[in-house]
Amino acid sequence: MTVQSILGAIVIGAVIGAVGRLLLPGRQAIGWILTVVVGIVAALVGTLIAQVLGVETTPGIDWIELVMQVVLAIVGVGLVAGMKRGSTRRSI
Repeated sequence: MTVQSILGAIVIGAVIGAVGRLLLPGRQAIGWILTVVVGIVAALVGTLIAQVLGVETTPGIDWIELVMQVVLAIVGVGLVAGMKRGSTRRSI
């Protein structure tokens, strides 16, 4: 893994996380760093799922893979925001 591919994963993860957060309705009480982390994980898992399903890599934008990544980011942001919200409600 090169420095360029790591930086690319961070940038793509940030964009995927931001898009996932924007598409999720309601307010998410998570910071931008956590959003980027969720986006990076969603991008990596989405790519892995696309490869397992046999989605072909094209020279342009891989739309099917991108949709998988964004859907995973929406789910991830929702889960993280829900866990964070739940942890603040438990304190008595």
